Amino acid sequence: MANVLAFLEGKPAANMLLYGDSGTGKSSTVKAAVNEYASRGLRLVEVRQNALGCLDRLTETLAENPLKFILFIDDLSFEGSEPAFGPLKAALEGSACARADNIIFCATSNRRRLVRQSFSEREGDDINRTETIEEKVSLSERFGLAVGFFKPDRERYAEIVRALAESRGIALTPELERAAEQYAQRHGGRSGRAAKQFVDLISAG
Repeated sequence: MANVLAFLEGKPAANMLLYGDSGTGKSSTVKAAVNEYASRGLRLVEVRQNALGCLDRLTETLAENPLKFILFIDDLSFEGSEPAFGPLKAALEGSACARADNIIFCATSNRRRLVRQSFSEREGDDINRTETIEEKVSLSERFGLAVGFFKPDRERYAEIVRALAESRGIALTPELERAAEQYAQRHGGRSGRAAKQFVDLISAG
């Protein structure tokens, strides 16, 4: 939130990468921040990965707008052969379109390193191998702020379930707590998403 506030106040702010386990609230955090500060002129513009080639035109258009914008790229990742990360990398590293003071970028990803590496890229002579790896790692490094989101332990997961249940007027009994744990293990592990889905189910009876 401090980074977003700095952005709204016209102070230097970093492009953001929220990475980590699925279902842990990365996208929800971005949308909550925008909802929190909408009255101060903050807006969210979602950019699909297949539209990254249009970043120049989009940022030129938004730069003329008095509002502040987070350009949001959800679930970002690239295969090694994809050329699409080029326009994003150029924007993040300081091209003319990225210098608009009313725009910052925010991406979410399940991976800290956004470009998938193959074992074949680790073969060959040392110079070519190093250049290939550095080129792909450098995209993640263009985000000045990287925040990890990871699955909670059992105790923390139970706290999340309990808080969500209480917000619906439901007392979490030991039986329901055990059921919540079983639900998480059947649905990809403990996460905020699993907790919400479980509470939705018990709320529906």
